[in-house]
Amino acid sequence: MLTACGESEDYANEPRPPSTLGISGSILPDRLSMSPKRFGAGPVTITIANLTEQTHKVTVETDQLGSEASGIRQTTSSINPQGTAKLTLNLTKGSYTASVSEGGIQAARLKVGGERESSQDELLQP
Repeated sequence: MLTACGESEDYANEPRPPSTLGISGSILPDRLSMSPKRFGAGPVTITIANLTEQTHKVTVETDQLGSEASGIRQTTSSINPQGTAKLTLNLTKGSYTASVSEGGIQAARLKVGGERESSQDELLQP
């Protein structure tokens, strides 16, 4: 009689987190543009292109007014003209502001809803 190798305990097949969502941002002379602006909670990577003639930094932080989101404040390194930078965040439900360090450029608002679906049944996910 053969016995199987391994432990006899049940394997806890916990759901994976949602797949990382890619968000695009552009620093324009008069405003910071983000797309999409509304999405579900979970991991995100924001890629920001500087389309101005000055070097800038972008900060993403939790809006303080009535937000359920945890206190997040993360800033990119300096983004040279025509350069890009990335921020990787795990955002929870709430409102966030993405602002440019200087130059009077209008900030972008991000609205994060409930958590996105698990990536449990998606192929080629970590």
